[in-house]
Amino acid sequence: MIPSKNEWMDALIARHGLDLHKRFSSATVAVCGLGGLGSNIAIALARAGIGKLLLIDFDRVDITNLHRQQYKANQISLYKADALAENLLEIAPYTEITAVTAKITEENFADLLRDADVVCEAFDNAEAKAMLVNGILEQLPNCYLVAASGMAGMDTPNTIRTRKVMGRFYLCGDETNDVADTIGLVAPRVMLCAAHQAHTVLRILAGEYEVEV
Repeated sequence: MIPSKNEWMDALIARHGLDLHKRFSSATVAVCGLGGLGSNIAIALARAGIGKLLLIDFDRVDITNLHRQQYKANQISLYKADALAENLLEIAPYTEITAVTAKITEENFADLLRDADVVCEAFDNAEAKAMLVNGILEQLPNCYLVAASGMAGMDTPNTIRTRKVMGRFYLCGDETNDVADTIGLVAPRVMLCAAHQAHTVLRILAGEYEVEV
């Protein structure tokens, strides 16, 4: 039996306190790219009580995704945005979710992301990462950006960290281990980086800011 909305909200308030609950539940967070990073970020944020999640990806679920991404075998061939929205509503049924099946480009990112308080960059492609970072910092002055760099391979998890690059721009990962340079992406290390990104979002919304490094 699914709890009522009041029961759900009361449970979140009991966990976080009323002030944090208001901050989280009134926020809109966009997750750009719904692979190993993005799908895990979205689940963490939904569990924390983020009010609105904007999920954006153009890809479909493939069998090769299942070892590190938050999809199920029976969702193979579905669009990731739709499949993840379905999974999130099972976890957090009162989260407002907008699922967008589209490729983010220089031409459309501002329209897609203009309502977001925080954007999580979770792309695989270096050029796409750079485009989104530069675009948000230049064109969306009220939006925070939490990006990722370096989470691949079997290196120690202790090198994953969060760094405030400047003002509204945070970077999570080890900033070294790229997918092309290692054995690839291993679920726990990817999930750890995703957890850094999700927790950084919550800290920003809570008014807890890192020192620039």
